[in-house]
Amino acid sequence: MTSSASPLRLGILGAARIAPAALIRPARHVAEARVVAVAARDRDKAARFAQKHGIETAHGSYEALLGDANVDAVYNPLPNGLHGRWTRAALAAAKHVLCEKPFTANADEAAEVAAAAAASGRVVMEAFHYRYHPLALRAREILDAHEIGRIRRVETWLCFPLPRFSDIRYDHALAGGALMDAGCYAVHMARFFGGEEPEVVSATAKLRTPDVDRAMRAEVRYPSGHTGVIHCSMWSSTLLRIFARVEGEHGELRITNPVMPQLWHKLVVVANGKRRVERVSKRPTYEFQLQAFCDAVLRGAPTLTPPSDAVANMRVIDAIYRAAGMHPRQPSA
Repeated sequence: MTSSASPLRLGILGAARIAPAALIRPARHVAEARVVAVAARDRDKAARFAQKHGIETAHGSYEALLGDANVDAVYNPLPNGLHGRWTRAALAAAKHVLCEKPFTANADEAAEVAAAAAASGRVVMEAFHYRYHPLALRAREILDAHEIGRIRRVETWLCFPLPRFSDIRYDHALAGGALMDAGCYAVHMARFFGGEEPEVVSATAKLRTPDVDRAMRAEVRYPSGHTGVIHCSMWSSTLLRIFARVEGEHGELRITNPVMPQLWHKLVVVANGKRRVERVSKRPTYEFQLQAFCDAVLRGAPTLTPPSDAVANMRVIDAIYRAAGMHPRQPSA
């Protein structure tokens, strides 16, 4: 545990496009967090990124950042296939880790990272930022209060258009694919809103290349008997849909944009013939997430997305790939 007398000093592994929204801007609004370093394999790129975002130190390698004594924790937004390797390396360097999703390339690698995290005594948290927002917490309260009765079916969607097929998210060598990118959210929401760990019944992929999916649909079944369907895509006829629906015996819960509610969201509850709409905070999900990470590192608070949860999510992702006649992703060489 890091002393709470001083801010948590964070370094970024890679000059990633997501880093400003996910960490740099949130750190300006979370008093206990400070971004102090960034690393890239090209030091000039790291220096330009650091200058643009007001970061004091730029490193020309990931190893140099991990060896920086002024860094307490690292944010890992590297490509999917590199998440596991560099999270383990960060733990070996005694750093705490906020790792972008998906946690690793597959469930076996996730279990290895979880074991390393447990042995290290350091905080490792998967960056499912939506889980830390009041919208997700409110939806869980409604379900736990049985307002819609016993759950019958859960449906989740995360579909968006990414027609730039040279993007690394379509790169099999970097553990790409729609299920790994958009789908990791849809799987996580199915697990969260479903309240149990689902079994994959069937899955159908739409392919960009023989080994990379551009869209995926999976049917699941939960231990208590309810069912679900998971939709995700980076390029399909469903251009944009970020949505979750939970059908119960007395009504249903509908959540529009559960992932980025700060942009716009709506929570609709229909129960026993009555309908109401709720809206909650527009504060960015990433600020809630960063505060939770600081709470975990500085005060030992539990997180909502620990390595054990990441392993469970990757198990479902692997099972969907297998059900679709494909192979789970592999770590990058």
